[in-house]
Amino acid sequence: MTKADLVDRVAGKTGLTKRDVAAVVEALLEAIKDSLAEHSHIEIREFGTFKVKRRKASMKYNPRDRSQKVVVPEKMVPVFKPSKFLKERVNWVDRPDARPAPDPEGTDVSS
Repeated sequence: MTKADLVDRVAGKTGLTKRDVAAVVEALLEAIKDSLAEHSHIEIREFGTFKVKRRKASMKYNPRDRSQKVVVPEKMVPVFKPSKFLKERVNWVDRPDARPAPDPEGTDVSS
């Protein structure tokens, strides 16, 4: 799915214009990028957590010449940890029989 596909899907579900949805999606992504650049973490309940981790320096072999070692410097890398709810939802796609039954009283807030 591309950003344009995401905008189309959200516009279809909300009734907002694609232009308005595109502006919101772009602002959301910019806010996430800015927070990660500041080494802050972002937690979105029932979706997951974005954060920045330090990757230590390491020695690797040159893939073209295995006799040469290359130093890979320490760096910061963005990581995403999905929530338990997102992991379960992804598994529902693979196993439709694993989907929970609908809540008859409409009080289920897990979806």
